[in-house]
Amino acid sequence: MSQQPPDRSTASPYARPRPDASMSLLTNVMDHSLDDGYAEAAARRSAAGERGLPRTLQAKLALAAGLVLAAGIVTIGAVQARISAPTLAKERQELVNRIETETSDVDALEDSVDALRDEVGEMQRKALDEPSREKSEVVALLAGATEVTGRGVKLVINDAKQADQGGGGPRESTGFSDTGRVRDRDMQRVVNGLWESGAEAIAINGQRLTSLSAIRAAGDAILVDNKPLVPPYTVLAVGDGERLSTAFQDSADGQYLHVLRENYGIRASISAQDEVRLPVAPSLIVRTAEPIGGAAGKGGSDTGKGTGTS
Repeated sequence: MSQQPPDRSTASPYARPRPDASMSLLTNVMDHSLDDGYAEAAARRSAAGERGLPRTLQAKLALAAGLVLAAGIVTIGAVQARISAPTLAKERQELVNRIETETSDVDALEDSVDALRDEVGEMQRKALDEPSREKSEVVALLAGATEVTGRGVKLVINDAKQADQGGGGPRESTGFSDTGRVRDRDMQRVVNGLWESGAEAIAINGQRLTSLSAIRAAGDAILVDNKPLVPPYTVLAVGDGERLSTAFQDSADGQYLHVLRENYGIRASISAQDEVRLPVAPSLIVRTAEPIGGAAGKGGSDTGKGTGTS
């Protein structure tokens, strides 16, 4: 008897696995995207009749009042900004106009100063062309009215590296507590020493000195004709370079500077220059001395005193 072949259409005794069996975690997340706790809370609120919006009339009125108040505040702010905008623009334009006006005035004054300077220069040139040319040149040189170029010396003076040393010496009676700093009296002695040694013109840090220039102090600053100087102080003097340098160093004021270098650490160096250039003095002041009338007759002898006139 022949054996009948098995029926392949019947199901296998082993169940076929699901295609996503290996992604059970992802499947669980997809099937339960909302946490059960959130779902339960939503269900409780729904059962209690709670909603996102207020349901009572009082709550609705309160919400409407809040919205109206917020809208009113925003509207008032916008209106105020719109009202103040023209005022601010007007004030800004006024400031711009004022700046432009002041700038124009400054330009006009600068032009006037240049014109007056040219006029003064022309008058000086005419005065120098007169027969008393030599005397006029001397007056112009002493008054700082002309630029000077020629041989000379360059003297650089600076404070000590540690400007807090103590000591006596030439500063013992001057009341200086900081003997490492260059003072106005030091510069006065240096300048006077250069004049005495034969300097024809002197300038400090580009500030031309004249016979009427004043060297003073304001606190720790040194002023030349009320203009502050900053160390190091560069002194340029026109004269016979080598001779002027030697004469100054041998003078009493040169020895004074040497003492400051040796005892107080003040730095100074002097060298002869083939050419130095000194600028014109910023202001022109000329004074002449004249004897006082009748002074000789009153005292029986002329005292030789004079008075300064402009």
